[in-house]
Amino acid sequence: MAIRLGDEAPDFTAETTEGTISFHEWIGDGWAVLFSHPADFTPVCTTELGTVAKLKSEFEKRNVKIIALSVDPVDAHDRWIGDINETQNTTVNFPLIADPERKVSDLYDMIHPNALDNLTVRSVFVIGPDKKVKLTLTYPASTGRNFDEILRVIDSLQLTAEYSVATPANWTDGEDCIVVPAVSDEDARSKFPKGFETVKPYLRVTPQPNR
Repeated sequence: MAIRLGDEAPDFTAETTEGTISFHEWIGDGWAVLFSHPADFTPVCTTELGTVAKLKSEFEKRNVKIIALSVDPVDAHDRWIGDINETQNTTVNFPLIADPERKVSDLYDMIHPNALDNLTVRSVFVIGPDKKVKLTLTYPASTGRNFDEILRVIDSLQLTAEYSVATPANWTDGEDCIVVPAVSDEDARSKFPKGFETVKPYLRVTPQPNR
């Protein structure tokens, strides 16, 4: 069964390049991104893991842990990490889950029926401190992910979890937000001391409340 937004992220125990983890315990009280790869020693994945390594400090600023997965064993991951570090001019600084028996892949429905039966698609799961799934993305194996976009979405998720706002198209951190329709004008005046502009009765814009 596919995992839907708001579902609890399935817990699991698995071997990784940084030892055995219990997923929920590993997440702790912060956020997490779990993302899968079709296989080790593949070109697009190599660039993706290098990119994430370079962005790790950006995830840490947001209290987000990152962890990758493919269906290959730990020893293959370890060899592949050497290639990633060399070709992407970085150091992989987060764990890679080994899933040769496809237990985690099946648990998260990462193997698409229209893809090869032993390869995961490029799945992304953003998981909140409550262990609920906040975002899912699925890319085809041929297309590398935009991790700047994943950071942007995390900024929105964290903001909207704390304030009664939504974020408009192409929003980035620091830009104006939308007051959610459930908040009355009267309540909005107290919730948003910076004020808000009523463009339409259903479209009210306010400066980002935590800036």
